Amino acid sequence: MSGDAPTQTADKVRFRDVKAAILHRITAGDWGPGVLLPGEVELAAEFGVARATLHRAMRELTDEGILERRRKAGTRVRPSPLRAARFEIPLVRAEIEATGAAYGYALLSRATGTVPDWLSVRLSLDAGAPVLHLTCLHRADGRPYQFEERWINLTALPRAEGTDFSAHSPNEWLIDAVPYSQVEISFLAAAATGPVAGALDLSEGEPVFTVERTTWWQGQAITHVRLTYGRGHRMTTRY
Repeated sequence: MSGDAPTQTADKVRFRDVKAAILHRITAGDWGPGVLLPGEVELAAEFGVARATLHRAMRELTDEGILERRRKAGTRVRPSPLRAARFEIPLVRAEIEATGAAYGYALLSRATGTVPDWLSVRLSLDAGAPVLHLTCLHRADGRPYQFEERWINLTALPRAEGTDFSAHSPNEWLIDAVPYSQVEISFLAAAATGPVAGALDLSEGEPVFTVERTTWWQGQAITHVRLTYGRGHRMTTRY
C-alpha cells in the first residue's frame, strides 16, 4: 500500500498541471470562446500524460462551466463560460439597439498607471500593480445613455494594454475575449458630479442610477467597472 502513495501524488500533480495548462491557453486567447479543442488522444500525447489524466482535467473544466462537451461533436470552449447559470453580463450595444435606437460609442480617456489604493484593497491587488483606466460614453440615437469608467488588471490581462478601444468598447471586447468565474455586482443611487455629469448632460449633483461590477477569473481580479446611466433609465428583469 505504501508503494502506491508516490504514484497517486504524481498523478494528482500531472492532472493539476494539465488543467492549469488548458486554462492558460484559454485565458491567453490561444483557444477563444467557441473554439473546438483537439481530441483527447492528441492532447494526452502533447502533454505527455495518460488519457485518463487528460480526461479528468477536461471533465473538471466542463463541470466548472469552462468547456462544453458534446457526444460526437467534441469539446469546445464555452462561448460564455458560467454566464448562463450565474449571471448575464449585458452588452450595452444590444441594450440600446433592442430599444430601436442607433448605438454610438466614444472613448473619452485612456491611461496606464498603478492601481489606486482603494481599488488595490477592493481587488486584493499588490500596491503598484499596473492597471488600465478607461472612460467611455455610450449613446442612444446620439443622446448620452451610459458613462463607463473601467479599470483592467494588467497583471491578469496584459494583452488589454495593446488593445485599441477607440472603435470598440471594453465591454464588447471583454465579453468576447475573456471568461470569468466570479462576479460581484452592486446597484446604488449616486449624485452626478464632474466628468460624469458633463458626459451625460446632467446637472451637478443630479441623482443617477449606478452599477458597479467586478469580475474574477480563478480568484484573480480581471476588471472593475462603474456604470452611470442617463436621466430616466429603467432596469427591468423577468423570471
